[in-house]
Amino acid sequence: MERGGRAADAVKGGPFLRVGGVAHHVVAEGAGPVVVLSAGLGMSWFDWDPVVPLLAPRHTVVRFDRPGHGLSGPALVPPSAAGEAHRIAGILDALGLAGPATVVGHSIAGFHAEAFARLYPARTAGLVLVDSSVEEHARPPAAAGLRLALARALGSALCAAGAPAALGPAARRATVRMSRTGGGDPAPRELVRGCYRTSRVLRGMVLENARYHAVAAELLCLRREFALSAGRRVVLAGGAGGARWVARQRGLAGALGAAFLLAEGAGHLVMLDAPARTAEAISPTPPLPETLRG
Repeated sequence: MERGGRAADAVKGGPFLRVGGVAHHVVAEGAGPVVVLSAGLGMSWFDWDPVVPLLAPRHTVVRFDRPGHGLSGPALVPPSAAGEAHRIAGILDALGLAGPATVVGHSIAGFHAEAFARLYPARTAGLVLVDSSVEEHARPPAAAGLRLALARALGSALCAAGAPAALGPAARRATVRMSRTGGGDPAPRELVRGCYRTSRVLRGMVLENARYHAVAAELLCLRREFALSAGRRVVLAGGAGGARWVARQRGLAGALGAAFLLAEGAGHLVMLDAPARTAEAISPTPPLPETLRG
């Protein structure tokens, strides 16, 4: 496994680790305590680019693409909260990083990061949720199998119609522009084209979206069964989400016994709009008091 490779080099074919039968694109940089960064639905490893230089001088920063995202291979099984937690553990194992890690989840990946912290408390140094998805009363959806089959059929139909090649990069750029307050999509065009013109990424997004409520409901079950470790916990919210969204993020922090931080003026893609604030939430200097509330 290479370390310190530039993100642009990854589009040329590496590095990859096989975990659970899937080739995962993984980038590890820096040295020191481990930080794992996982982006939201449809996002890629390079969406953390503004944050990594702020962390890598003092941390080993691990970024990876979930199946069907970025450059990773397609998903073999539908996503689940426990399955994504095991995926993070498997990637750390493949990298030989056995010590505790700070796990950072953005948007839907907040479900996955929290699941890891609950199922692997001894391997969790900290939990940081960045404008995380919140579903306070999620229930397993009815006819889950049918929903999944319909989602797969939709993905196949869109791919057969050539939607990824025709619309993928433009849809990605439009989504990023609407999800932030600091401008457009900063990702290099060649990376966006290399990822978002593929049917693999569209299918991966459709699959994760179809399983969203099931994963949210599963996480609520894990909360009742598995306690969090005594490690540091932070919820960072984007202030541009509105008062109701910020209130829900505060509620999530309260439910987890976490510190609450607000990135004033930042949109949903906090790591692009407020990279310094994001890095501070992940690794504050000086250390963040455990009792801090925003």
